[in-house]
Amino acid sequence: MHEIGIVRSICKTVLDYAKANNVQRISEIVCEVGELSLVIPKYVEDIYPHVVEDTFLKNTKLILNIVPGMAECDECNEVFNVVEHKGYCPHCGSFEKTILTGRDFLIREIHIPE
Repeated sequence: MHEIGIVRSICKTVLDYAKANNVQRISEIVCEVGELSLVIPKYVEDIYPHVVEDTFLKNTKLILNIVPGMAECDECNEVFNVVEHKGYCPHCGSFEKTILTGRDFLIREIHIPE
């Protein structure tokens, strides 16, 4: 389960940001999880409270937004959801594609209360 390492990395990045910018409190961390990133959002959500329980982030809310895994067919240029169509182009049936979105996992926003 590599999600624990991902959650620790999120925490380190956010804590480094808070320290560098003299941020006293963070209310929410918003992340984007690509459908094709091999990260299981449920595991991240389950692990997060345990990783942050004794840290500056213990009262923060983690919000995960799923980014669809989209691709363009190399044969007919159809843009389609890779997961929904099991990797095959719904227009021509080709498996040859160029991935456009959905591979990344990133911190999109850090919300600081006013």
